[in-house]
Formats: sequence, C-alpha cells, structure tokens
Amino acid sequence: MQIKTVQFTKSVVDIAGLPRDNFPHIAIAGRSNVGKSSLINALLRRRSLARTSSSPGRTRMINFFLVNESFYLVDLPGYGYASVDYETRLSWGPLVHDYLDSSPSLRLVIVLLDIRRRLADGDRQLLQWLTVHRKPLALVLTKADKFKASRRANQVRQWQRELAAAGIPETPVVFSVPKKLGRDHLLAVMAQALEA
Repeated sequence: MQIKTVQFTKSVVDIAGLPRDNFPHIAIAGRSNVGKSSLINALLRRRSLARTSSSPGRTRMINFFLVNESFYLVDLPGYGYASVDYETRLSWGPLVHDYLDSSPSLRLVIVLLDIRRRLADGDRQLLQWLTVHRKPLALVLTKADKFKASRRANQVRQWQRELAAAGIPETPVVFSVPKKLGRDHLLAVMAQALEA
C-alpha cells in the first residue's frame, strides 16, 4: 500500500459523531505512552499529523484521518495510567467500547504493545474482548529500537509465549520509528484487511 493523501477529518466525543460515509475504518489502540502518535506519523509519513507528547493520555477523543480518500485511520484514546482526572478517564472506556462494538465500518483493530514491557491487565482485557467478539486484530510491538537485534528477538519470543498463554495466537509486527522497521509489513496487513 502506498500512502498518497492524508487528511485529518474530525474528532468525536461520542459515537453519534462518527463519519456517516461508507469508508472502511482501521483503528489503532494501545496504552498511553505506547508510541501510538509516533507510529501513526511514521506509518502515514507525516511529521506531526498525530500529536506526540511526553505526557501520556493526550488523545482524549477518537480522531479520524482519511487516507488515500478511501479509508479512515482511527486514533483511539490511550488507556492505562494517563495523567488526567478520574471522570475523564472513565469516560474514555465507554467511548472506545461503543465504537469498537457498534461501528459497521471497522475492518481491523491494530493493538500496540511496548516491546520492553509485559502484557498488562488493560492489554489483556482489550485483546480478549476483541477475540471473543471476533473483531479482526493485528498486534504491533513498538519501540523495537530500544534493543539490539538479538535481545529484540528474545523479547518477541517472550511476547509470543505470553500472548499464546492469554489465548491470543496472533504473531506481532515488530515496529521501530527511528529504524523504519515494520512499516511495510504493517501496511501490507492493513491492505489485506481492506480487501477482505
């Protein structure tokens, strides 16, 4: 897949505001500070389309980017330890759940996991929910540049064992923004989902 055009379309705070056209959606989900904005910018080859921040939890709405005038890349709010007030954090859960549960245009959910970490409760809950509800799923291990190649391979094997033990048999894409690793692989996964 080649990225030719990208346009920020809208941010929504409830599912009533979802785009009303028939373009398919590919959603990106992950914990706060997993590198979601950096991955989106690298994937779309736009320097600051999705805003990156040193403070986790800056994305508080669902953001829609129209790609190639043919599908939406959907940036979901991060979950986890975001430094926002409790009521705001609680409101994100229903927003994301309602979107994932009810969007007829959803073709793929890309879940980002930090290669340096272990499977957290929030990750496990999201992945198991997606699996039980038969939502098309792809996994991406971000921040792969933090390890040299041999250590990175060990981490990937550890993740595969942990995911399999959690009932998630997917093989993750290994991604690094600085090393430009995994972009073509992930774009191919996305293209396949859009063709299905």
